[in-house]
Amino acid sequence: MSELQSDRTYPVTKSDEQWRAELTPQEFHVLREAGTERPFVGEYTDAKTVGVYACRACGTELFTSETKFESHCGWPSFYAPLAGDTVEYIEDRSLPGRPRVEVRCATCGSHLGHVFEGEGYETPTDQRYCINSISLTLKPAS
Repeated sequence: MSELQSDRTYPVTKSDEQWRAELTPQEFHVLREAGTERPFVGEYTDAKTVGVYACRACGTELFTSETKFESHCGWPSFYAPLAGDTVEYIEDRSLPGRPRVEVRCATCGSHLGHVFEGEGYETPTDQRYCINSISLTLKPAS
């Protein structure tokens, strides 16, 4: 899979060499190559800790534990980002016949996961932000 491509310039911009030096190979694959971690293995899938989830690549705060919910899909699920401008949305046609909406960090452009609508979860937004644990760092509330 190739590195992320975007027409946008991000506030945090680094070369692939810099990202590779700062991230583990698995983190680089998911965050910078739009990979996906295996379901049910991520450290935050079942986390109940109160706090804020930040982008593992740049530290931007993205989601709160208040919007995290049990979707049983294998990845952490949130019904809304912390603020609308913390994430960006890109059409993803990588799966034939199944267009999806990719979610990226708006500060550094790193891949976080995907957002889905209309799945019937009883959340205020009827959305499920299906986010890779490896894309996040949890900052527990004090």
